[in-house]
Amino acid sequence: MMRLSIAVRNEILEHARDAADVEVCGLLFGEGDRIDRAMPCRNVAPDPTTRFEIDPAMLIAAHRAARRGEGPAVIGHYHSHPNGRPDPSPRDAAAAAPDGHLWLIVADDTITAWRATANGAIHGRFDAVKLVTDGCGPAIDSSQGASAATPIRPVSSR
Repeated sequence: MMRLSIAVRNEILEHARDAADVEVCGLLFGEGDRIDRAMPCRNVAPDPTTRFEIDPAMLIAAHRAARRGEGPAVIGHYHSHPNGRPDPSPRDAAAAAPDGHLWLIVADDTITAWRATANGAIHGRFDAVKLVTDGCGPAIDSSQGASAATPIRPVSSR
């Protein structure tokens, strides 16, 4: 199970809504079972309408900051599926390293969570992770806006 604050959830959903015709992407920061922060990143894929690739400079900078103790740990990333399906695609599976990182997928105001593993139940690469929204999180503005009731679809193993 992973926990996600309402504020972080809303930030991810807003990022996806703001660019609904392309796959948006970003990094997830936290520790243990908690996603503390999301950072939108540039999608540098040659065709961002059907693929995503996190800007390598942003990814490397985030990992370096964490190693130096100047930033939180990168625990995964998120991306959107403009086609409306919040499930990993075969293309996602082919691109995913079996490193245990978290993948959040956004589509139609739904967020699902997946863990990239060596022999996952989905496409041989992903296992479903239950995602729970719990409050606004530490040191985050509590304004929740109209999208506070947006559901996160819990996913069970298939």
